[in-house]
Amino acid sequence: MEARHLALKVLYQINEEAAYANIALDQAFDRFKLADPRDKGLVTELVYGCVKYKGRLDWVINQFAKPKVQKMAPWIRNIIRLGLYQILFLDKVPVSAAINESVKLAKKYGHSGTVKFVNGVLRNIERKKDTIVYPCVHKDPVQHISVYYSFPEWLVKRWVEDFGVENTIQLCIFFNSPSPLWVRTNTLRTSRKELMERLQDQGIKCLASEKIPEGVKIMDSIEVGRLEAFKSGMFTVQDESSMVVGHVVAPEKEQIILDVCSGPGGKTSHMAQLMENTGKILAFDVHEHRLELIRQTCQRLGITNVEVYLKDARLAGEVVKQPVDAVLVDAPCSGLGVLGRRPDARWRKNSQDITELQIIQKEILQEAARLVKPGGVLVYSTCTITREENNDVIEDFLNNNQDFYLDRNLVKFLPYESQDGQEGWIQFLPFRHQMDGFFIARMKRK
Repeated sequence: MEARHLALKVLYQINEEAAYANIALDQAFDRFKLADPRDKGLVTELVYGCVKYKGRLDWVINQFAKPKVQKMAPWIRNIIRLGLYQILFLDKVPVSAAINESVKLAKKYGHSGTVKFVNGVLRNIERKKDTIVYPCVHKDPVQHISVYYSFPEWLVKRWVEDFGVENTIQLCIFFNSPSPLWVRTNTLRTSRKELMERLQDQGIKCLASEKIPEGVKIMDSIEVGRLEAFKSGMFTVQDESSMVVGHVVAPEKEQIILDVCSGPGGKTSHMAQLMENTGKILAFDVHEHRLELIRQTCQRLGITNVEVYLKDARLAGEVVKQPVDAVLVDAPCSGLGVLGRRPDARWRKNSQDITELQIIQKEILQEAARLVKPGGVLVYSTCTITREENNDVIEDFLNNNQDFYLDRNLVKFLPYESQDGQEGWIQFLPFRHQMDGFFIARMKRK
């Protein structure tokens, strides 16, 4: 199948059938054979680009087309988005190719009238693209950022209130940029130096993290799962900010640790490494497929001290009968700190989600606290940047649990020099830290 045709099929699933972008793309690559296998990168770029910039594309289309985007036939609006993305964002694709291929797709999925429509709209935009008008950043910064950087208006409004206009723009630029590929060295099997030498011997460029002793940034576009170093368990994929969490828990050899929201297992396996595969980690999750990912990861990395349980974190006490040394609550959250990795997530979220998630987060934290032994550690983490899901949850918890306090020694557990974390919690913000947005709080039981 031709690259643009496959990209269109995936876009239709995402935009019209609410499919998840990464899953729809993986399934498409499995089901359909590309005419040229080298086009896999182009398909990925087209799909993720069109999904990411859907707001901006629709704004432009609506300036030049009648009917408006939402009134168009579903296949046709996605064909126009696909063509326009190439015209506005892909310098290496000739405009003629972008338009001609869009017309071919319109012939497959429309009729003679829609073929003329697609051709006319795209040629008109190409001719007049210097006249495209975006909302003025000075008159209406929220609408400008929402349209130009392509994020929902409710989210931009919240960010502007929390961080200011300039930081919000930097946040959007960060999430619209390609997300780096970070991997974590499996120190049970190798050292970071040895891993990097092995990757470099295969012609793969990589860079050591300045923050995380196990962290390695892969500079090339590669299929990780095909690498022998991956198959043999020398490393696993995990983002840099996510790796900080295990260090903040700071598990020790022979301890018993509870990880109540553990799938897909990045933080679980990291803690197992830090414990040198001793003691025991009880890993809970409510989804069997996520537990299976933990099993596979542990097997590949040679980890044997993890036990998995299909269990709601709010009922953890039904399994755990004795207090444990430490509990990690990597809580379900809105994921607004990692939007660069999930291009479709920005269009799926709404403010109601945050309110509903906060209730669940508080319930999980309350149950987890019961299972921490006196003097033990309770770590709460999320991959979001909303106060409601982070600081507010912790403040509410501490108000209701006088036997817990924020550990102001959190800084000493960070594997790098930092001014953050002196209050016992740390909020990574992409525009400040140049890494995914994460929140981590370390608490101790008196």
